[in-house]
Amino acid sequence: MMGAMMAAQRKEEANKNQPKLVTAAYAIFVVGALAVYHFVANGEFSAILTMAQMIQCLAFVLLVIKSCSSGSVSGISARSLGLEALSFACRLSSTTWLNGYLPVDASGDYVYQIVDICSLLLVLFLLHRALTTHRHTYEEDADSLPVVPVIAGCFLLAVLLHADMNSRHLFDTLWMAGLFFSVVSALPQLYLINQTGGVITACTGHYIALLAVSRALSGIFMWHARFDITCTPWVTGVNHAIWAILSAHVLHLILLGDFGYYYIKAVMQQGLDFKIELPCADMV
Repeated sequence: MMGAMMAAQRKEEANKNQPKLVTAAYAIFVVGALAVYHFVANGEFSAILTMAQMIQCLAFVLLVIKSCSSGSVSGISARSLGLEALSFACRLSSTTWLNGYLPVDASGDYVYQIVDICSLLLVLFLLHRALTTHRHTYEEDADSLPVVPVIAGCFLLAVLLHADMNSRHLFDTLWMAGLFFSVVSALPQLYLINQTGGVITACTGHYIALLAVSRALSGIFMWHARFDITCTPWVTGVNHAIWAILSAHVLHLILLGDFGYYYIKAVMQQGLDFKIELPCADMV
């Protein structure tokens, strides 16, 4: 009895510290991003792509804060995390040794890759908690959106639509597949939210919002570089690769569009430590 009371007290204290940890994570990110932009990238525009990956990494940091402070993986989709892990693995197979899809400034030499590796490690940590150590808190029945057909579809589209920036068909295909996996990874998370009543806690909300911001910045970079991204065209004069890349970015933002409205509204009304109750029909 006493042990249960002490455990509950510790959990309550951890939840009280969560807003402070979130604020600290944002502060550390801002300092790190400014340092990379000014001292590594020397203010080059292409650093926006590295900033996008740093924001994505921050999103996973906030999920880790949520999981560790609550002692639970409730509200986190393992299927979404699995797609993100696959996305990072595919992209890193290209970006760790080829230059085709990297920022042209100095941040593309090592910072970009280090950030993606950190993100992958965070995702694997969360997957470990969801599937092993904290499986009893994982909402497995609700996290049931089929992902195998989605993975197969992404690979097929990547084979057909990849660019040729690496001049290596396999690694160009893997990079494109990685982009597609990252975009569709939003679907299982939104489906889980819908299945569990449409309630989003602060860290999960920040996580989804940061993924949207990351995708927006990445899309800005890709639009700016649209004339530099090349492919072997299926139709003469039509660069299908850049249209596939830009369409993937737009699709991701459309998927998160409804959430974005409720997120902004919640932050303005409740601050960073908010709780959103969504009309479930808006999420899927």
